[in-house]
Amino acid sequence: MATFMDVHRGMTGITDEQLREAHAADLAIQDEEGVSFEHAWADPDSGVVYCLSEAPSPDAVQRVHERAGHPASEIHPVPLAV
Repeated sequence: MATFMDVHRGMTGITDEQLREAHAADLAIQDEEGVSFEHAWADPDSGVVYCLSEAPSPDAVQRVHERAGHPASEIHPVPLAV
């Protein structure tokens, strides 16, 4: 499994509750694509949301996000971490 950081744009004004709901929607279907979403962060002012996951591919990450109703704008591999 590889690690990915994905970015969602255009979510200006997102609330804590909305972020939790979006993350829960991902968690509810992640196993179907072999993805494990670890954490999500949001900046309501800029409308940018970040999600950290482990997945077999960036396509698997995108499929989960699309099915949950919030496709990612970008998905970046994270090959090194400490």
